Amino acid sequence: MYVRRSAAVLAAVAVVIGAAAPAAAADESPSTSPSRAYPAELYGGTDPTYDGVWRQSLALLAQDTVGVRPAKGAVDWLLGQQCANGAFAPYRADADADCGAKTPVDTNSTAAAVQALAALGGHDAATGKAVSWLKSVQNKDGGWGYAAVGASDTNSTSVVIGALAAVGEKPAGVVKGGRSPYDALVELALPCTGDGAGAFAFQPDKKGTLVANADATAAGILGALGKGLVVRPGTTASDATCADGGDRTPQQAAANGAAYLTRALAEDGHLKSALPGAEDQPDYGNTADAVVALAARSGAGAAQKPLRWLEQNSAKWAEQSGPAAYAQLIFAAHATGTDPRDFGGVDLVKQLNATGPAPQKAAGQEEKGEKTDDGDNPFGAWWYIGVFLVVGIGIGFLLSGRNKGGRQ
Repeated sequence: MYVRRSAAVLAAVAVVIGAAAPAAAADESPSTSPSRAYPAELYGGTDPTYDGVWRQSLALLAQDTVGVRPAKGAVDWLLGQQCANGAFAPYRADADADCGAKTPVDTNSTAAAVQALAALGGHDAATGKAVSWLKSVQNKDGGWGYAAVGASDTNSTSVVIGALAAVGEKPAGVVKGGRSPYDALVELALPCTGDGAGAFAFQPDKKGTLVANADATAAGILGALGKGLVVRPGTTASDATCADGGDRTPQQAAANGAAYLTRALAEDGHLKSALPGAEDQPDYGNTADAVVALAARSGAGAAQKPLRWLEQNSAKWAEQSGPAAYAQLIFAAHATGTDPRDFGGVDLVKQLNATGPAPQKAAGQEEKGEKTDDGDNPFGAWWYIGVFLVVGIGIGFLLSGRNKGGRQ
């Protein structure tokens, strides 16, 4: 409301000044506004082919987390992406067309949409169909892969666990072949010996070996704890040691994963991503996920070092990466009790909202906003117009006086 009100004032001022100023001062260049190639209800301005539903879901979930009511059109767009069988694809340009055998539906998009829609409330039919589809594609080891027929991986299994928990399902009771999602995660956790002790692997490699993966570890901790993308600080004491003993429980796997991340973050305060042929680069998104995972397991204190690093270094990355990045940082702030509207001096909520349709106003907010906007200046918006009118008249007299002086 404040932005639109300010724009109206500036437009009125421009009219007044334009009437008083010499014609030569006018800018005759045509004004152009770039056309948006993607749906106006979609957050972010980049190609949504591979992440449309994912980033929309994270954006809506982040807004709900901080008490913002998402735009109705944005929610409707997400609902419209669902196939009749309950699944979601990353993006369907023509949502009116039926999903076919070649529609690339996946577990990650579906599970993220479930978490967002469940948080918003009032979408039980959609989330129910989505969860039914997820259950139908569960693997015999208890986990999920990205695609319906893919081998189980830590990230996909964990995001589905979050979806199950979001709708009130007990993940331990969602069983296939006698195995639950927690069984699948424990099998993907490394022992406490050798490289990457305590971490989670994404999947076994071609030789069946588990290789530590920081991104999978952050996801695996949340999955093993039965949590989704949005968490509150945990209360279990932090422990930087990895422990094996007897049958590993999901809770022990989560603790071991937290110990691995703590070690990985100890030196620089951030995780790194290796790019072929280039030096290792900071991995901002993975670091944000690690903050959420550590806070969920052991409380905000366990995540302070990477949290502070993000506050100091993540602004440019988030601006370039868009809504999903802002959502990840909001989740990190929420998990640690940090103000997302002052995250290292950045208002993450405002920045996220600016990447898509304006959120809905809460009841009574518009009336209150009208008063607040004028309240910023005790004289009100029209005072500004009056000032510029007087200035404009003064300029007119000055120009007139100069002209008269030239003729004498």
